[in-house]
Amino acid sequence: MKNPFIYVRGLKHADHTVFAVEKGQKNYWDNQFQRLVAYSGGQQIKRQIIEEAMRILNVEPAPVTFYFEAPKLSEKEVITPADPRFVDQLLSGWMIAQSGGGGRTIKRRSPLSISAMRPLHPLLSGINNEDVSFDRSDRPDVHKVIVKDTTGKVLTDEEIAQLLSGSDRSLRRKWIQDNKRTTGLYVYDVAIDMRTLFSISQNQLEPELTQSMIESLKQDGWKESKNVFGHCLVLPEVERKRIIPVLASAVLNWRIHTNQSRTFSFMETLAVSISDNANKVVASIRAVLSEDTEKLRAIPIIDNTAGADIFISLPCDGYIAGVHGTAKALEDAEIKIKDLLLTFDYENQL
Repeated sequence: MKNPFIYVRGLKHADHTVFAVEKGQKNYWDNQFQRLVAYSGGQQIKRQIIEEAMRILNVEPAPVTFYFEAPKLSEKEVITPADPRFVDQLLSGWMIAQSGGGGRTIKRRSPLSISAMRPLHPLLSGINNEDVSFDRSDRPDVHKVIVKDTTGKVLTDEEIAQLLSGSDRSLRRKWIQDNKRTTGLYVYDVAIDMRTLFSISQNQLEPELTQSMIESLKQDGWKESKNVFGHCLVLPEVERKRIIPVLASAVLNWRIHTNQSRTFSFMETLAVSISDNANKVVASIRAVLSEDTEKLRAIPIIDNTAGADIFISLPCDGYIAGVHGTAKALEDAEIKIKDLLLTFDYENQL
């Protein structure tokens, strides 16, 4: 059997934006290059990919039930149906561990392994900080100001004016500090395990499904088969062919659509590398250090000789020297992923 993994690396350009919030743009400290660099966690990227897939399919996510304990409303378990007929469950997996010994733990690992989106190289990204304001001082007759003392009493306009005596402070303007923005070249990596992409284990010693769900899936046409993990149920072919093009598109065309009301960036995809060999993917889109100047400098590299299939979009020409993008690069990358997914024999893995 051929390598059952597909590895994808995407290179994006972010321009003065926020793509994950934690006291401003989420960031970490790079010890080697002594720089603060921005990142977005892999879980956020996975969520965006799955939401893009659901958007294309025009389907709703699996229902989630949140449990709390009275009277303090202590947070308890969060339960999903563990039903792979929901596309978000099929792609993201699940874990159901009820408190108080209320049944077996049911868990399925996601067939998608997704890295954090982080700089291609620490020297190829930057973070800047700015103070912004929520300002409504231009229409004082429209926007109200309410000031209370320590007992909760509302102060009159005269009492407020007395408090502000000798001060230029505006009560219709709020300063919002620590607003980090990032700019640079960022990469994310996706590994797709085709062995488990459309196959759910029937093993009841380490269950991924309840016995009742197994019977329900069989009635819905799921085929009994076997892979390296044991006996499994495989999604019907007609459903696989419906999901595969959508997954191929979502892996490439996902977008972060939160936290950008003030800081929108297209975060355009500059290049995509695809292979069944992770090392080739990493080597094909990388950075090298240059010592030609007194200060260390990183140079982005797209290497067509690394052995991976590389697809370069038109905007890439403006950020990496010596490359020439094409208008259909991302469409061709999508076709490549789709073809790899379609040629795998999900029903006869052994």
